[in-house]
Amino acid sequence: MLLVLNGPNLNRLGKREPGVYGTLTLEELERQCELWGTELNTTVTCRQSNFEGQLLEWIQDAEEHGFSGIVINPGALTHYSYALRDAIAGQNVPVVEVHISNVDAREAFRHQSVTAAVCKGKISGLGFAGYRFAMEYLVEEVGE
Repeated sequence: MLLVLNGPNLNRLGKREPGVYGTLTLEELERQCELWGTELNTTVTCRQSNFEGQLLEWIQDAEEHGFSGIVINPGALTHYSYALRDAIAGQNVPVVEVHISNVDAREAFRHQSVTAAVCKGKISGLGFAGYRFAMEYLVEEVGE
């Protein structure tokens, strides 16, 4: 069972900077992740929050709620949230960081990820497909 987390401002997909993030909505991304989960023979639960504390709680409780892997797009929290980094590091469920845009080809402040070092990997710049690749990796990694 996989948990897909999206952080701040990702609820604005389809409206926010469509030249960077595309025109598809968060709801369309979540539906796509659920379909990919079916293809990968796993259950996918998608959640989004603009609140750091909520994301921390979902990460901290993931194993207790039966999740075997987490796909996370931390949004801007990627670049400065040591609390998010510590939450990821402080639990046993493997995590893959994903970004819809190529953060390394954008503003300099986006080149730093404080969370990537405690994740199994980072996928950036592949649009929604990055979520699928992360899910495929986690399914293979945890042997679902």
